[in-house]
Amino acid sequence: MRTRNGGAKARLVTAWLTQFVVGTDLFVVSPLMPRLEQHFSVSAGAVGMTLTAFSLAYLVTAPLLGRLADRVGRRRVLVVSLLLFSVANVATALAPNYPLLVVARVVAGVAAAGTGPTVYALASATAPANRRATHLALVGSGLLSALWAGAPLGDVLGRHLGWQSVFAVLAFSTVLLAVANWRVWREVPVPSSSAEAAVGQRRGAGRPRGGPVLVVITALWALAVYLLYTFLGTELTSRGDSTAVPLTLVAYGVGAVTGSMLGGRLADRLGPARLATGSLLAAAVVEALAAWVFHLDRAWLFALVVLFFALAAYATFPAQQRRLFDRYPQSAGALMGWNNSALFCGISVAGAVGAPLSDALTFSGTLLIAAGIAALAAVASGVAGARAVAGAGAVAS
Repeated sequence: MRTRNGGAKARLVTAWLTQFVVGTDLFVVSPLMPRLEQHFSVSAGAVGMTLTAFSLAYLVTAPLLGRLADRVGRRRVLVVSLLLFSVANVATALAPNYPLLVVARVVAGVAAAGTGPTVYALASATAPANRRATHLALVGSGLLSALWAGAPLGDVLGRHLGWQSVFAVLAFSTVLLAVANWRVWREVPVPSSSAEAAVGQRRGAGRPRGGPVLVVITALWALAVYLLYTFLGTELTSRGDSTAVPLTLVAYGVGAVTGSMLGGRLADRLGPARLATGSLLAAAVVEALAAWVFHLDRAWLFALVVLFFALAAYATFPAQQRRLFDRYPQSAGALMGWNNSALFCGISVAGAVGAPLSDALTFSGTLLIAAGIAALAAVASGVAGARAVAGAGAVAS
């Protein structure tokens, strides 16, 4: 029993560190932007394109690599992806010019696409059924921690040793993680289909018929969340309050990490479908409240509302992941890939339409639209949950 528990802890720690390092690689580009601009003699927009290149590469290849992992082995795809990720970071650090920097970031995006969904699928497969969402939330907190801890640490390292040192450290860390992942996932059980998966197999010869609906819900969730988050700094800075930005971002980070962890536990207790629907409804209500509070020009009150919004919103993601695994364990890698692609799709759309919406409707108007999107996602989640229950009943009968 002690060995088994020790192995479970080792897997969770390794998965958390993997998400933390990969997330840091993405988020650290933002604080390093001024140094990258100076080194390559390009504009901030050009450096921002490296983020776009990374995200698009991830979005396109994550479902493909997830499906490949389901076929040839998740551990194998994960380790190869981590080694490729290390090579991409070495190439980033040594890039002699801007075009090769972009190429290196594209390769990094492809490699990252082979790590995130696969780690989630492995964590799902090895978790006890009654703690699956909790384990997913723990692993996902590594990615969230990269936002508030990994990126700032990378910024400090870049200031003292140069931006290249950041990617060198990430490359070295990834090699160590490749070895660790190869060891800890050695005895991963093959998941068996659940009753809900059997419904999908009866209807579509093994194809996950309900999976796309759940993935669309994730995309709507991401759009609603990042219409608020992406432009927080810009909108608060425009007011001239120097304390509002860090206060609100800290509140958001605390709410996101706490919400994710709490959401995992509640999803295991109440059921992932019920928790996802409830948290989406709560997020819609609080986001609408944020639209009104933003007008009051009270930094502390808006930060408090943002904290509660992040708390509600981020409870959704581990519940969504558990829903996917519970229904389609045999296709978990592919569907986790689609789910992560939906996440990046929502983030990308929010970044593209957020500024024009705020210019036309004000930031408060944008938040009201985002609240409506969250409410739409809640309705879709409730319908999907009801259909799943009906399908399970049909199988039982």
